[in-house]
Amino acid sequence: MKPVWRFSSDAKRAQLLLFQFHFYGFSNPKTIPSFTSVPYRGFTRKFCTESNNVSDLIPLFTAKACTTARERLINKVRILKNELLRESSEAGRVHSILDEYSDTLNLRYASGSVFIELMNQLDSKPSVALQVFNWRRKKSSVENPMDAYEYSKGIKAAGRSANIEFAVMLFKEAAIKGIKKTITYNALMSVFMVNGLADWCQSLFCDLKRDPTCDPSIATYNILISVFGGLMLVDHMEATFREIQKLDLAMNIYTYNYLIAGYLTAWMWDDMEKVFQMLMSGPVEPNMKTYMLMLRGYANSGNLDKMEEMYSLVSDHVNENGFKLISCMICAYSKSSEVDRLEKIEALMKFIPKEDYRPWLNVLLIKLYAKEDCLEKMENAINEAFQHGTSITTNSIMRCIIATYFRCNAVEKLESFVRRAEISGWVICRSLYHCKLVMYGSQGPLIAMHNVLQEMENVKLDCTKKTLWIMYKAYMSRGQGSMVLKTLGQMFKHGYEVPLGAFPS
Repeated sequence: MKPVWRFSSDAKRAQLLLFQFHFYGFSNPKTIPSFTSVPYRGFTRKFCTESNNVSDLIPLFTAKACTTARERLINKVRILKNELLRESSEAGRVHSILDEYSDTLNLRYASGSVFIELMNQLDSKPSVALQVFNWRRKKSSVENPMDAYEYSKGIKAAGRSANIEFAVMLFKEAAIKGIKKTITYNALMSVFMVNGLADWCQSLFCDLKRDPTCDPSIATYNILISVFGGLMLVDHMEATFREIQKLDLAMNIYTYNYLIAGYLTAWMWDDMEKVFQMLMSGPVEPNMKTYMLMLRGYANSGNLDKMEEMYSLVSDHVNENGFKLISCMICAYSKSSEVDRLEKIEALMKFIPKEDYRPWLNVLLIKLYAKEDCLEKMENAINEAFQHGTSITTNSIMRCIIATYFRCNAVEKLESFVRRAEISGWVICRSLYHCKLVMYGSQGPLIAMHNVLQEMENVKLDCTKKTLWIMYKAYMSRGQGSMVLKTLGQMFKHGYEVPLGAFPS
């Protein structure tokens, strides 16, 4: 008969705690930090059945107690991190704070250490992470030596701070100490990668392959794929992928994401889709980065159906954080012939903060509203451009705007727009004034048409054949015979073709 477990006495409670200490990887209870302790008051019941043995208790320790200990660790490190960030402007103060927490920072547990957790939480603040690493480096000793994983963190922090020389020095220091590992190679390769030093990265990879003490890992090849993909060296990227397959290395989500990003950068949509389908049919699960990359790829390629399908999966995340992706989707809709593209664009625009002004997006909306003859919305977008000092320098967009004013028969608004465009330095083209000539010639006083000619002279635009033809037709339609003859004379003077029937026999 199996023993009956009872947790009523202090001795039994002590035995349970000692079992927990052993289970979490602590060989000496004296080294256990206070935040790894697990409450035991809930274990006072009897386990009297045949199935109650030690294996029945393991889920309690792993699922509840271990999670609680991990959360406590993270929370304690987060408090320390926040204190360091507040005092990060003074290096001496940072080191003083770390000295106060030195006992805690030196603690190690089964799945890592407090120091590594702190470095992880400081990933987005590389300058502070580098101060923490330098403190650890000075405090290291024979009794408390640094390992390769800690050096890799320092190398990466130096790289993110653009201190490449220091990163290389740390790599060499680790080698001198006999802890040059694949992880330190990978760290320095990632430094070269993020700083655009592709040749150095590839050279270090060759050194790694020649090193008899280290072997490239999947992380090593992932870095190479990222480098080659960013440079659109697709042949090199694919060769690296084939080598991974040849070595039968277990690919992870970073492998697939870097491949997708590489094909996306090269605008190779079919290959991007193949990698995604390979991922979906394999054992590796896609993550948020995967979906975001595919969403961008579908938007850039104009594949609206798949873009909308992907957006439905990650809309909450994109709406809250992916302003660049929203802009890509707006561009995709603006280039499409979707009947309801305007409604879809306006729905997406709600997720872009007012303060996040993008000139190119403003101009895109002006052009879109102009093509849709949405005069009021177009003018609102134009006013926004004037307020932010955004200039339109493309004749085609100006022609879109002018055509909208013409189709909407808004000559007064066109007049106001032309004046503001001249003052604000927007591109000035004859179409602006030709449109005014046509509109004034058909409905306005003729003196206004003459004023347009004066405006053209002010901006140094000469009359062309089209200008004179517009005036000729306007005068003919208004029965202004003398002005018709004067205009014909100007046509003769410049050698332009005279309209047939201008001089009836």
